[in-house]
Amino acid sequence: RGRLMENNCIAVIYEGNKTERILIENLKKIFFLNRANIVFVGFPAGQNIYMLWKQIQKDEYETDLIELIREYNKDAAEKLKGYSRDDFSEIYLFFDYDGHNCNLSATDPDGTAVLGEMLETFDNETELGKLYINYPMVESVFYTKQLPDKDYLSYDITREKCYNFKALARDFSFYNSFEHLLVSGNKNEKEEKKLLKQQVAKENWLHLTDMNVRKANFICVGVDAIPVLKENLAQSNIYENQLAKYVNTENCRVAVLNSFPIFLYDYFRDIANLC
Repeated sequence: RGRLMENNCIAVIYEGNKTERILIENLKKIFFLNRANIVFVGFPAGQNIYMLWKQIQKDEYETDLIELIREYNKDAAEKLKGYSRDDFSEIYLFFDYDGHNCNLSATDPDGTAVLGEMLETFDNETELGKLYINYPMVESVFYTKQLPDKDYLSYDITREKCYNFKALARDFSFYNSFEHLLVSGNKNEKEEKKLLKQQVAKENWLHLTDMNVRKANFICVGVDAIPVLKENLAQSNIYENQLAKYVNTENCRVAVLNSFPIFLYDYFRDIANLC
């Protein structure tokens, strides 16, 4: 049932200071207790995973990623205090497709060449790390009607609307907030209510995992189903098919897809192992 390792330490690196942190903290509580110790590090404004990649290139891919992140900012240094690269069995990075394109608009208007190269670099969690992409951004986890959403497969948006996606997701969603994905943080709540809240959050994450895995498989091979081969859902494969079937078309759209449920599917090797 997934990976059960003593002292399994995972580094999760992400852009943004709020939404990603909230989601990761709750995934840790719901799925990773007694499985792994997750250390998460967010980048402040003006810094991002692209900058890490550029430095890794300069260092000819011999970079100690943990030390590099530690050098970036004081907050990262504090969170990584006492840790070295050897302490982490796996490193995962999370990045927004839309944010990436904005950052690189001066040199790579479509973001195609650079992001493709980044996915080639960050393709192994036990080495430099494994990169996951949110389309168009992390708020895609919120872009649903009541779960399970049978229409999720069809959701895409124009590239122009990506820049206002946070507001679009809030207006489109059945839910008023992220509460349906969160466990209780209120110490004063009765234990029975806490357990019910955790159960509801877990069920909703299971729905999201099924929906996003099926949609990723549809994007890649045109089949609305859990993939026969997990290799179908390689991040580079999803990205290439997003470009070919959505972005680089006459309508220039982006298929809404969230990477956190796909990460859960990859990590636990099967949705059944999440139950």
